Amino acid sequence: MLILLAFIIVFHITSAALLFISTIDNAWWVGDNFFTDVWRMCSRNTSTCMAITDQFGEYQSIQAVQAAMILSTIFCCVAFLVFILQLFRLKQGERFVLTSIIQLLSCLCVMIAASIYTDRHEELHKSSEYRIDVTEGQYGYSFVLAWIAFAFTLISGVMYLVLRKRK
Repeated sequence: MLILLAFIIVFHITSAALLFISTIDNAWWVGDNFFTDVWRMCSRNTSTCMAITDQFGEYQSIQAVQAAMILSTIFCCVAFLVFILQLFRLKQGERFVLTSIIQLLSCLCVMIAASIYTDRHEELHKSSEYRIDVTEGQYGYSFVLAWIAFAFTLISGVMYLVLRKRK
């Protein structure tokens, strides 16, 4: 049981780390001379960064992705704290349902964020407000990590739902 508990804790912390990296790091859309995320666009040639503001045409979509990723990260951290509290408070044989619900909310938020970005990426990168052409690019590792975090949070949420507190 102790090994299973350690595995679940490591799995949850890994999920949270993936969410933090994918939310913060600047590599959702990359090209030869630029890299961009949901916060700013940076040029490799001039080493300058430009914040994505409300002057961009698809700013509402970017804000939705930002909000969903932040919520996902918060839910994942709260789920971990609730799990630790439930670990000491639940009676033997009870399930970690509250932890599971919060973790599945985190899963839903990261899925919404990555789905919006996937659907709107063409419109997001056609904006004339960018100083350089960002239409010719590809998804970066932060975007991929967001989808991996989706899978991890989903698996973690289901594991908490199935897990019973034992001696």
